[in-house]
Amino acid sequence: MKRIENEERRLITFSKRRSGIYKIASELVTLCRAEVGVIVLSPSGKPFSFAHPSIDTVANQFLNRNPPPIDGSYALVESNRQARINELNQQYDELINQIKVEEARNKVLKQLTEGKGNDAWWEAPIEELNLEELHQMEVRMEDLRRTLWMSINQRTRGKESKSIQGQSSD
Repeated sequence: MKRIENEERRLITFSKRRSGIYKIASELVTLCRAEVGVIVLSPSGKPFSFAHPSIDTVANQFLNRNPPPIDGSYALVESNRQARINELNQQYDELINQIKVEEARNKVLKQLTEGKGNDAWWEAPIEELNLEELHQMEVRMEDLRRTLWMSINQRTRGKESKSIQGQSSD
Protein backbone atom coordinates (compact mmCIF):
# COMPACT_ATOMS: atom_id res chain seq x y z
CA MET A 1 0.00 0.00 0.00
CA LYS A 2 1.13 3.50 -0.62
CA ARG A 3 -0.15 6.98 0.07
CA ILE A 4 -2.72 8.38 -2.36
CA GLU A 5 -1.17 11.51 -3.83
CA ASN A 6 -4.33 13.07 -5.30
CA GLU A 7 -5.88 15.00 -2.40
CA GLU A 8 -9.49 14.65 -3.60
CA ARG A 9 -9.14 10.87 -4.05
CA ARG A 10 -7.41 10.66 -0.65
CA LEU A 11 -10.34 12.44 1.09
CA ILE A 12 -12.89 10.23 -0.69
CA THR A 13 -10.97 7.10 0.30
CA PHE A 14 -10.70 8.36 3.89
CA SER A 15 -14.46 8.90 4.06
CA LYS A 16 -15.24 5.45 2.64
CA ARG A 17 -12.72 3.67 4.86
CA ARG A 18 -13.96 5.57 7.94
CA SER A 19 -17.51 4.44 7.19
CA GLY A 20 -16.28 0.87 6.81
CA ILE A 21 -14.50 0.98 10.17
CA TYR A 22 -17.65 2.38 11.83
CA LYS A 23 -19.72 -0.40 10.30
CA ILE A 24 -17.35 -3.07 11.61
CA ALA A 25 -17.31 -1.44 15.07
CA SER A 26 -21.10 -1.37 15.06
CA GLU A 27 -21.19 -5.06 14.14
CA LEU A 28 -18.86 -5.83 17.03
CA VAL A 29 -21.24 -4.04 19.39
CA THR A 30 -24.29 -5.84 18.03
CA LEU A 31 -22.86 -9.32 17.62
CA CYS A 32 -20.50 -9.52 20.58
CA ARG A 33 -21.91 -6.94 23.01
CA ALA A 34 -18.48 -5.33 22.99
CA GLU A 35 -17.86 -1.84 24.21
CA VAL A 36 -16.10 -0.12 21.34
CA GLY A 37 -14.41 3.20 20.87
CA VAL A 38 -12.88 4.40 17.60
CA ILE A 39 -11.27 7.78 17.10
CA VAL A 40 -10.00 8.75 13.67
CA LEU A 41 -8.28 11.97 12.67
CA SER A 42 -8.79 13.11 9.09
CA PRO A 43 -5.83 14.21 6.96
CA SER A 44 -6.80 17.78 7.86
CA GLY A 45 -6.76 16.93 11.58
CA LYS A 46 -10.53 16.87 12.14
CA PRO A 47 -11.48 14.21 14.72
CA PHE A 48 -14.21 11.63 14.06
CA SER A 49 -15.40 9.08 16.60
CA PHE A 50 -17.69 6.12 17.06
CA ALA A 51 -18.33 4.61 20.46
CA HIS A 52 -20.69 2.42 22.39
CA PRO A 53 -21.99 3.10 24.98
CA SER A 54 -20.05 6.38 24.89
CA ILE A 55 -16.52 7.51 24.12
CA ASP A 56 -16.06 8.62 27.75
CA THR A 57 -17.08 5.21 29.11
CA VAL A 58 -14.80 3.35 26.74
CA ALA A 59 -11.87 5.73 27.29
CA ASN A 60 -12.23 5.59 31.08
CA GLN A 61 -12.31 1.79 31.02
CA PHE A 62 -9.30 1.75 28.70
CA LEU A 63 -7.41 4.01 31.09
CA ASN A 64 -8.65 1.96 34.11
CA ARG A 65 -10.61 4.87 35.50
CA ASN A 66 -14.15 4.58 36.80
CA PRO A 67 -14.92 0.94 36.06
CA PRO A 68 -18.49 0.37 34.91
CA PRO A 69 -21.04 0.30 37.70
CA ILE A 70 -22.29 -3.14 38.60
CA ASP A 71 -25.80 -2.33 39.70
CA GLY A 72 -29.36 -2.98 38.61
CA SER A 73 -29.57 0.10 36.39
CA TYR A 74 -26.86 -1.20 34.03
CA ALA A 75 -28.67 -4.54 33.68
CA LEU A 76 -31.95 -2.72 33.02
CA VAL A 77 -30.38 -0.50 30.39
CA GLU A 78 -28.68 -3.51 28.80
CA SER A 79 -31.90 -5.56 28.69
CA ASN A 80 -33.78 -2.61 27.18
CA ARG A 81 -31.05 -2.17 24.59
CA GLN A 82 -31.11 -5.89 23.78
CA ALA A 83 -34.90 -5.85 23.41
CA ARG A 84 -34.62 -2.92 20.99
CA ILE A 85 -31.90 -4.71 19.03
CA ASN A 86 -34.09 -7.82 18.80
CA GLU A 87 -37.01 -5.71 17.59
CA LEU A 88 -34.84 -4.02 14.96
CA ASN A 89 -33.44 -7.39 13.86
CA GLN A 90 -36.99 -8.69 13.45
CA GLN A 91 -37.92 -5.63 11.36
CA TYR A 92 -34.77 -6.15 9.32
CA ASP A 93 -35.65 -9.81 8.68
CA GLU A 94 -39.18 -8.81 7.64
CA LEU A 95 -37.79 -6.24 5.21
CA ILE A 96 -35.35 -8.79 3.76
CA ASN A 97 -38.24 -11.20 3.26
CA GLN A 98 -40.27 -8.46 1.55
CA ILE A 99 -37.32 -7.74 -0.74
CA LYS A 100 -37.05 -11.42 -1.63
CA VAL A 101 -40.78 -11.57 -2.40
CA GLU A 102 -40.53 -8.44 -4.57
CA GLU A 103 -37.47 -9.81 -6.38
CA ALA A 104 -39.33 -13.03 -7.14
CA ARG A 105 -42.35 -11.01 -8.32
CA ASN A 106 -40.06 -8.88 -10.48
CA LYS A 107 -38.54 -12.01 -12.01
CA VAL A 108 -41.99 -13.39 -12.86
CA LEU A 109 -43.10 -10.06 -14.31
CA LYS A 110 -39.94 -9.82 -16.42
CA GLN A 111 -40.56 -13.31 -17.74
CA LEU A 112 -44.13 -12.33 -18.56
CA THR A 113 -43.19 -9.03 -20.18
CA GLU A 114 -40.14 -10.31 -22.01
CA GLY A 115 -41.27 -13.86 -22.56
CA LYS A 116 -39.00 -16.37 -24.20
CA GLY A 117 -37.29 -14.60 -27.05
CA ASN A 118 -39.54 -11.52 -26.52
CA ASP A 119 -42.68 -13.44 -27.61
CA ALA A 120 -46.01 -12.16 -26.25
CA TRP A 121 -44.53 -9.46 -23.99
CA TRP A 122 -47.64 -7.39 -24.68
CA GLU A 123 -49.76 -9.95 -22.82
CA ALA A 124 -48.27 -9.03 -19.44
CA PRO A 125 -50.81 -8.21 -16.72
CA ILE A 126 -50.70 -4.40 -16.85
CA GLU A 127 -52.29 -4.03 -13.40
CA GLU A 128 -49.27 -5.71 -11.83
CA LEU A 129 -46.64 -3.51 -13.50
CA ASN A 130 -45.07 -0.59 -11.69
CA LEU A 131 -44.60 2.84 -13.28
CA GLU A 132 -41.13 2.11 -14.68
CA GLU A 133 -42.30 -1.18 -16.21
CA LEU A 134 -45.30 0.60 -17.75
CA HIS A 135 -42.97 3.18 -19.31
CA GLN A 136 -40.81 0.37 -20.72
CA MET A 137 -43.89 -1.29 -22.15
CA GLU A 138 -44.99 2.03 -23.69
CA VAL A 139 -41.61 2.40 -25.41
CA ARG A 140 -41.83 -1.17 -26.75
CA MET A 141 -45.39 -0.53 -28.00
CA GLU A 142 -44.25 2.63 -29.78
CA ASP A 143 -41.40 0.70 -31.42
CA LEU A 144 -43.85 -2.00 -32.51
CA ARG A 145 -46.24 0.61 -33.96
CA ARG A 146 -43.40 2.28 -35.89
CA THR A 147 -42.20 -1.06 -37.22
CA LEU A 148 -45.72 -2.03 -38.30
CA TRP A 149 -46.26 1.29 -40.12
CA MET A 150 -42.93 0.97 -41.91
CA SER A 151 -43.78 -2.59 -42.96
CA ILE A 152 -47.26 -1.58 -44.15
CA ASN A 153 -45.85 1.37 -46.11
CA GLN A 154 -43.17 -0.78 -47.76
CA ARG A 155 -45.69 -3.43 -48.78
CA THR A 156 -48.16 -0.82 -50.02
CA ARG A 157 -45.45 0.82 -52.15
CA GLY A 158 -44.44 -2.60 -53.47
CA LYS A 159 -48.02 -3.36 -54.63
CA GLU A 160 -48.37 0.08 -56.24
CA SER A 161 -45.21 -0.37 -58.26
CA LYS A 162 -46.29 -3.89 -59.36
CA SER A 163 -49.73 -2.62 -60.44
CA ILE A 164 -48.14 0.26 -62.38
CA GLN A 165 -45.81 -2.18 -64.14
CA GLY A 166 -48.80 -4.43 -64.95
CA GLN A 167 -50.71 -1.52 -66.57
CA SER A 168 -47.88 -0.44 -68.84
CA SER A 169 -47.42 -3.95 -70.31
CA ASP A 170 -51.11 -4.24 -71.44
